[in-house]
Amino acid sequence: MTVLSDLTRSLRARPVRPPQSGMSRRKSLWMRVHLDPWLLLLLVVLMGAGLIVLYSASGQSMAVVEAQAIRLGVALVVMAGLAQLSPVTLMRWAPLAYGGTLLMLVAVEVMGDVGMGAKRWLIIPGVMRFQPSELMKLAMPMMLAAYLGRRQLPPRVPDLMVCALILALPVVLIARQPDLGTSLLVATAAVFVVLLAGLSWRFIAFFSVLIASALPLLWMNMHDYQRQRVLTFLNPESDPLGAGWNIIQSTTAIGSGGVFGKGWLEGTQSQLEFLPERHTDFIVAVLGEEFGLIGMLAVLCLYLLIVARGLWLSNGAQDSFGRLLAGSIILTFFIYVFVNVGMVSGILPVVGVPLPLVSYGGTSSVTLMAGFGILMSIHSHRRLLPR
Repeated sequence: MTVLSDLTRSLRARPVRPPQSGMSRRKSLWMRVHLDPWLLLLLVVLMGAGLIVLYSASGQSMAVVEAQAIRLGVALVVMAGLAQLSPVTLMRWAPLAYGGTLLMLVAVEVMGDVGMGAKRWLIIPGVMRFQPSELMKLAMPMMLAAYLGRRQLPPRVPDLMVCALILALPVVLIARQPDLGTSLLVATAAVFVVLLAGLSWRFIAFFSVLIASALPLLWMNMHDYQRQRVLTFLNPESDPLGAGWNIIQSTTAIGSGGVFGKGWLEGTQSQLEFLPERHTDFIVAVLGEEFGLIGMLAVLCLYLLIVARGLWLSNGAQDSFGRLLAGSIILTFFIYVFVNVGMVSGILPVVGVPLPLVSYGGTSSVTLMAGFGILMSIHSHRRLLPR
């Protein structure tokens, strides 16, 4: 009886754990590998759709598709690797990432490789050719989020002055390459960090007036081809066979696709090579011509789902650094999509921004997926942070 009583007491002392369901086990597995299954699924679907469109846009070149697939595979590996790093580690590395990328931008200024009239690339002999300005799209918000995350929010005037200095150095170097589109996107990523930090409306109004008053100065310092892009945006028909050719052909391609499109590989503007840069900046026009309004809406809905999921993940950040960085990453991703679709459809000037994870490109894809890896890290490591 004594043995039986001891056994009964020991069983009563043990907490009874409910059986773990299959859904809970799967959720626990994804948390252990620090990945978000829904965001990962949406990204993979977008990449697959992009490869299908790229095959047509590249003139049915399997070599281009295979090269892009390899780059996307590398981007997925980079995303998974960064997702394993804790936000504390990312915050510690932010100054190193910013400083290293800034040094690479200086190296581009000194010994960069020239392509299509611009000096934007660095070459590692026998390894790769890459664009350091793409890396600054991620290093900039990391640096600002790390700086503001250690300070009282909303930011005070001295903190805003430091942020302006952190922003100005790389933006000036990128604009000198010249690459106005990328410099504006880097500045946008920085602005999102500051806005999410709780910038007061008085400061927002002040900086808006300051930026508006600086537009004439910006216009005077723009290159001739950049001014021509703005003038072409206002009136493409002024030079239909020159500066206006790109936008006229892209809007013609999108409009000719109608509701259901002409069919995969059946586009005339793209397949007959009327459409310039059809596998990079203007790939949306190929999508619109061959898959029509339905195809474009499907891809845009996919982008909106990615943005919505990213905002939901960023909402779970437990500290200022994570909240500022995650919010900036996903909002900047939305701006990439908006600017590319806007310029191809004629509602924004052409600034040379690729369609994320669809246009052909290596450095941009790796940078974007690295950002999503950081976003997943901030979400999946949130229980390790002090409450």
